[in-house]
Amino acid sequence: MTKSLAILGGAGAIGRAVTKAALREKWHVTVLDLKKTIDQYPVPEGANVKYIDLFDEKLMASAVEALGNIDGFVNAAGFTSPMKPVQNTELEEIKEVIQVNLIGAFAMTKLLLPKLKTNQGAIVNIASGLAHYARPNFGPYSAAKAGLISLTKTLALEVAPDVRVNAVAPSAIDTDFIRGGAGRTKADPLDVDFNMIAEMTPLKRAATPEDVVGPVMFLLSDASKYMTGQVLWVNGGSYMP
Repeated sequence: MTKSLAILGGAGAIGRAVTKAALREKWHVTVLDLKKTIDQYPVPEGANVKYIDLFDEKLMASAVEALGNIDGFVNAAGFTSPMKPVQNTELEEIKEVIQVNLIGAFAMTKLLLPKLKTNQGAIVNIASGLAHYARPNFGPYSAAKAGLISLTKTLALEVAPDVRVNAVAPSAIDTDFIRGGAGRTKADPLDVDFNMIAEMTPLKRAATPEDVVGPVMFLLSDASKYMTGQVLWVNGGSYMP
């Protein structure tokens, strides 16, 4: 029997990689993302598309309403403001980052839970190593992703045994997101030195979107059927909580 998967932020680099993997495994995949992003980064052939905006409650509700019951939900939505100290970050920038990375996760999860409970489904949130391994100039993003991990654990308790909820927390990945070319608005590339990251990482390279795919698909599958409320840290050994 074919399983159904909804991927929020599915037009991003991680989302596209997960979509390809899920399609290979014969999942029925629906990508939920901004029209702007989907137009810029077309989703893999075979996936359905629903336009969504995490600042538009009606659009979110209508997109979810059009879905049938689903077996899995991957929250890969992500957005960050330019790197700078919290003191120099405008309140509107902070609000935007929190909305996309955390409040949007609350909103979409609330809408999708009834469709997941029917099928004993699984949720996988894409968090970040910055959620626990704090670094300067990422304040709003780090706080939002830390909140997402807390949401993951709380939901795991609240919706068990009907739905499993876990998270994957990768280190920095060389994507359009980092280079300023994806998301709600085009921004300057973040000041991330991937050569230095590779040198400081035990596995001697930076992460790729494909490195996140295996952990995500594992958490969606029956191979992890006794796991909930957990975080898989995908960082080449650079951070070991």
